[in-house]
Amino acid sequence: MKKAKHTILIVDDDKATREGLQLALERDYEIILAESGDRALSELTQNKIDIMLCDIRMPGMDGLTLLQKAIAKQGGLVCILLTAYGSVETAVEAMKLGAYDFLTKPLNLDHLEILIRRAIKSQEIEHENVQLKVQLDSKYGMESIVGNSPVMIQLFETVKQAAPTQATVLIQGESGTGKELVARSIHKLSTRASGPFVAVHCAALSQNLLESEIFGHEKGSFTGAEARRQGRFELADGGTLFLDEISEIDPVIQVKLLRVLEERRFERVGGNKMVEVDIRLIAATNKDLKAMVKEGKFREDLFFRLDVVNITIPPLRDRVEDVPLLSSSFIGDFNTKNGKNIEAITPDALSILAAYPWPGNVRELRNTIEKMVVLSRGPKLTARDIPASIRDVTRLDTDVPGSLGSKPVGNISDMEKKMIISAIRKHAGNRTDAAQDLGISRRTLHRKIKEYALDNDGTADKIIPAVRGRG
Repeated sequence: MKKAKHTILIVDDDKATREGLQLALERDYEIILAESGDRALSELTQNKIDIMLCDIRMPGMDGLTLLQKAIAKQGGLVCILLTAYGSVETAVEAMKLGAYDFLTKPLNLDHLEILIRRAIKSQEIEHENVQLKVQLDSKYGMESIVGNSPVMIQLFETVKQAAPTQATVLIQGESGTGKELVARSIHKLSTRASGPFVAVHCAALSQNLLESEIFGHEKGSFTGAEARRQGRFELADGGTLFLDEISEIDPVIQVKLLRVLEERRFERVGGNKMVEVDIRLIAATNKDLKAMVKEGKFREDLFFRLDVVNITIPPLRDRVEDVPLLSSSFIGDFNTKNGKNIEAITPDALSILAAYPWPGNVRELRNTIEKMVVLSRGPKLTARDIPASIRDVTRLDTDVPGSLGSKPVGNISDMEKKMIISAIRKHAGNRTDAAQDLGISRRTLHRKIKEYALDNDGTADKIIPAVRGRG
């Protein structure tokens, strides 16, 4: 099925300009013409417009006024303003009002077409990110956790099943896999969602401080205890208490914690009055608690109390098919945070990222993408933007710039193949344009077509007739 053309509304009181732009753009886009601001608003009411090209100086309603009304009428509309009276002040005002960009007449049509393609791509990425968040939120209630690999889908289902219950949950996974995010999702989907979510990072506190932090203390119970203080158990009453790195607590506190889980009551440090609480406990660790039990480093009875529902988060190296999705999500986050406009990440960069073992897991990937977004000077993240320390480990950057990787890893090869086929189809078989869109060299594209046997089995010809010899 042929993809529908994007629609551009051209608004200018000068007939020659309107028709000239129509002639230049109508091959690739659906064009609607309007000679005034009022007519443009009427067209916006009747049609879904993707891009509005609008002259600033027109009789009646000027372009800046139309810009504000048009954006209010159609959310997500991309507006590019045109004027023969360009000035820095007008440009700044236009951008503040929501204009995507600002061009002066006489127009450079090549520049205009590049700007339109970039605007549409940015619009599509933004729409995809919004849809992804909506999809995850509606399906799982876990919009902060990104992944569509089989192991993550199974994890989502387990969370959905466990969340509405009162069962204690033990989350296991390496550092950086997102254990607290999972814990927060369980709380959000539970009957306790309106109550507090209280987190304690056990490894960050000494044992004396940890006991006081969890159970609270009475005035005068130790040096510096100048007043009674509620502990995290009390603060979490009616909600969820999350104990991260629970493997780090000593045997004395393990005994007290076991008692709380059995009786739902405890004494503050230095106190003799029982305090009753209604909490759900979620614990997390990056250690193997079963092994610690066998070694005598963790109480067996406490382990069984914690291990009612066990959720294991896989390391990122075991779900490399989620790297593109995670990368796209992080790019959107850091674009917003840093005022950047990175449109995408190229297949060569994704291949390198997918081949890296990620000892720091999702946290390390997130930090890497942030660094790449901040330092990148182009509209796409490429292999050149990846820190050298990661490229050196993967040894997949031998053809930089423009390498999809000397050897695709895991499911990434399927992703590469689909992206190549999509790019060739998009550019009607022009391999030069397809390579440019993919962010790779034409030589690398030829190598990849040969590697995936797209020529040998006729796939390349099925993508677009007479693909050989074009571009």
